[in-house]
Amino acid sequence: MADRVFKGAGEKPGLQVWRVEKMSLTPVSKAHHGNFFTGDAYIVLHTTSAPSYNVHSWAGSEASQDERGAAAILMMQLDDYLKGRPRQFTEFQNEESITFTTYFKSGITYKVSAHVDTNKENIKRLIHVKGRIIVRGTEVPLTWESFNSGDCFIIDLGENIYHWSGRESNRFERLKTTVLAMDIRDSERKGRAEVHMIEEDKEPDEVISVNLPPGSQDSDVCVSKKAKSEASLYMISNAAGSMKATRVAEKNPFKQDMLSPNECYILDNGGNRKIFVWKGPKANSEERKAAMLAAQQFIKDHNYPSNTQIQIMPAGAETTLFKDFFYNWLDKDETVGLGQAYAIGKIAQIQKVPFDASGLHNNKAMAAQHGMVDDGSGNVQIWRVEGGDKVPVDAETYGQFYGGDCYLVLYSYNCGGRTKHIIYTWQGKKCSKDELGASAILTVALDDSMGGVATQVRVTQGKEPAHLVSLFKGNPMVVYLGGTSRSGGQTAAGKVRLFHIRLNSTKPTASSLNTNDVFVLKTPDAVYLWRGVGAAEEEMVAANYMASLLGGTATEVMEKREPDSFWAALGGKKEYQTSKTLQNAMRPPRLFVCSNKTGRLIAEEMPRDFSQVDLATDDIMILDAWDQQGEEPLSFIGWFHGWDDDMWDKDPMEIINMFKCH
Repeated sequence: MADRVFKGAGEKPGLQVWRVEKMSLTPVSKAHHGNFFTGDAYIVLHTTSAPSYNVHSWAGSEASQDERGAAAILMMQLDDYLKGRPRQFTEFQNEESITFTTYFKSGITYKVSAHVDTNKENIKRLIHVKGRIIVRGTEVPLTWESFNSGDCFIIDLGENIYHWSGRESNRFERLKTTVLAMDIRDSERKGRAEVHMIEEDKEPDEVISVNLPPGSQDSDVCVSKKAKSEASLYMISNAAGSMKATRVAEKNPFKQDMLSPNECYILDNGGNRKIFVWKGPKANSEERKAAMLAAQQFIKDHNYPSNTQIQIMPAGAETTLFKDFFYNWLDKDETVGLGQAYAIGKIAQIQKVPFDASGLHNNKAMAAQHGMVDDGSGNVQIWRVEGGDKVPVDAETYGQFYGGDCYLVLYSYNCGGRTKHIIYTWQGKKCSKDELGASAILTVALDDSMGGVATQVRVTQGKEPAHLVSLFKGNPMVVYLGGTSRSGGQTAAGKVRLFHIRLNSTKPTASSLNTNDVFVLKTPDAVYLWRGVGAAEEEMVAANYMASLLGGTATEVMEKREPDSFWAALGGKKEYQTSKTLQNAMRPPRLFVCSNKTGRLIAEEMPRDFSQVDLATDDIMILDAWDQQGEEPLSFIGWFHGWDDDMWDKDPMEIINMFKCH
């Protein structure tokens, strides 16, 4: 039965929605994604290109117990069909998770009747739009009593859709309502309807006649929010023949090593109406399959509301919200190192990947996963910024970048018979402010010279996207810590230099080493290729290329077998990153809206894939881009006069004396 019901599920990246009908599923067309009938239950599957899966069961406020139960069973069957790999979420009307709401860019609309009238002339409904962060449209009775001056509403009359704005509604609410009204026009009416903007007390006759005589209009009611972040951790086991929950820790934050791979656990955040189930990879199959039932029984035993949300996740697929309850959670592929660079809108959204000199060109699976626009085999032109102009770079040195310079990299490639262009603006950490500004102006001028068709990507030193790294005909990209390549202005190379195989020149000290990587150490007398125990073979290929650029015969040195001369060149042994579990992590940025309406500061996360329209002019917003100390971008450093990259490595008394002198 599962093969028939779930045929095609999870085969392609994207969203699939089904409505539950008598223990079976009926697909919901893409045009109606985001519309949910309050008397129904649904299954929602989100698939990424990795692939990874999120499975959600959604129940409306008027859904029967039978439909809710059927949705839970079908979600477990879909989990089995996908071999236990999905994360599972239970969703309830008006209580949806952030993860769920991100799938519906125009918001969520609740409908009160499952009867769909295809004749647009007979459509008459009123939708109350609420939510500054998560937009929800709820169908309410079409009378004046449903309106209030503090909100926005959509009066849907089929061929005419009216966006009604209360006199006390704000600009942000009006913008979100417009987006929802246009989505109804485009998705449900196939563009064959007109959207009208109307204000309170300025309604046209058609609206007045359909709404009957005016009634009382109450002010918007501010719903108080309280952050509830306390949680407890329980281990669940069926060793005694029945499922039992044993408390492991009473209060968060928890330690990650409390989670044994041989067991399943419940994280109880019931005060916030959320229950998390973590499935250990080595737990017995009965415990893993019974995870949902165990969570439902846990909710009953603790007298939590029936709409308490359940999130079930296998090890390695933990949600951010789950990990926030743990002290210093470390993902399998996490590192202490370079931050992530992201951009929104026209700027290419290219993610950074671990360096792979040999496979970056032709690994199509990796290219698809990490947003590679092509295999890097197109045409490349590079200019160095000098003063207010750009000077061509010798093609023999393509791929070598100096931290004291700025560069423009023009990449042209063929896509579907058309020539497309990307301009990478690479800005060194030690470039002058004049050249930093000139690089931006020259980028715009270059784009304008091509008719404004190029995609512009700003890249700061150390945050090079995968596609840029792939452009140099099989050779690694080499980044020198400082200096310049311009004629007559070259900085003399240091006697001792250390290169981190990404490839970046880094500080020649033992603390720069990392057990997961390869480093090239250049001294006046020798060249060392230091290989960490967790390094990949491809990094050694890149290291040998780097050694050939530096000259001399390279000596390979394995971690823990270093000669004394190696440590002496680095100024002696020091602690460095030795955890093999810490490697490069993919971390998308997070946006939070801050509010103190309840008398305390609350930060609430915005859904992912946010854009400029999500920035509310009457709120304070925080953007977390995962840049850590030591990896601050130029846009941050520029506000601090005389920024010293080495300040945190100095003795505290030296820092104090330095500021006394000023």
